Amino acid sequence: MTETNTQILLRSRPVGEPTAEDFSIVSSAVPVAGEGEVLLRTRYLSLDPYMRGRMSDAPSYAAPTALGDVLPGATVAEVVESRDPSREVGDVVLAYGGWQAFSVAPAKQTRRLDPDAAPVSTALGVLGMPGFTAYAGLTQIGRPKPGETVVVAAATGPVGATVGQIAKVLGCRAVGIAGGPEKVAHLTELGFDAAIDHRAPDFKEQLKSAVPDGIDIYFENVGGHVWDAVLPRLNKFARVPVCGLVAHYNATAAPEGPNRAPALMSHILTKSLLIRGFIQDEFARDHQREFLTEATGWIAEGRLRYREDITEGLENAPEVFNRMLRGQNFGKTVIKVS
Repeated sequence: MTETNTQILLRSRPVGEPTAEDFSIVSSAVPVAGEGEVLLRTRYLSLDPYMRGRMSDAPSYAAPTALGDVLPGATVAEVVESRDPSREVGDVVLAYGGWQAFSVAPAKQTRRLDPDAAPVSTALGVLGMPGFTAYAGLTQIGRPKPGETVVVAAATGPVGATVGQIAKVLGCRAVGIAGGPEKVAHLTELGFDAAIDHRAPDFKEQLKSAVPDGIDIYFENVGGHVWDAVLPRLNKFARVPVCGLVAHYNATAAPEGPNRAPALMSHILTKSLLIRGFIQDEFARDHQREFLTEATGWIAEGRLRYREDITEGLENAPEVFNRMLRGQNFGKTVIKVS
């Protein structure tokens, strides 16, 4: 193969918001597939908030990306060479190729996609890790009951939008929190019962009016001032699946102000709250297959809708990633690579 492999490497560990200097864009030889492996040409690259944690060397649930390594990320890719009988040239698969044009992976670690069932890019969003994150966190930690009130932050993102729509499918009242009038209007289009702009000066008052019977499940994606407004509205026995804290990912110091931990612990105690952080793969073995079956059916029925924010060109990934962390994306953030 005469082509070269464009890669985006982690050059330095960001302090605060990543800058262009934290990344290197290089060209290298196209890798060679070994026995049992496939050579993949990346079509789409997923950009997700968790990647900010991988750029840091702070302790986390996964090892940090080493300096000089390709940044991680889920990909939809085409098989251009196969050394495993389970995959054929031309197959489109879900893989974890990272921020590069070509990658090699064990064939057994890829999942073949059916382009006739749904657009293949959905394997990075509503039918991929974000969609399953929403499903697992809501159903296994939130455990919603018909008639309960579910509130979700970052509600136009791929996780939040899916949480709210699944809550409606399961008979709950869904309240979405997003940033800006356009996103708030989109939540109404998706069928949310109420939609609130967290940038509004009277955000806390709007939230109080939107949940007159309190909040039974709060799906946490953000933290920050949104969490401050939600906490007093939680009902007794409320459940809080903690998926992300995007408001804090670029923080370089602890928040100013008094120590709020005692007040939080008081709420947990007096209201018998369940606050549980999770990573979606802990539920994958038992629930991913059922999720794909359910979600594919809901999409076909029009009960689960999705939106994608696609930018062309791998070289744009660093800036698009920052835009996403600032909340300037609208839907699932995806880079079209080839």
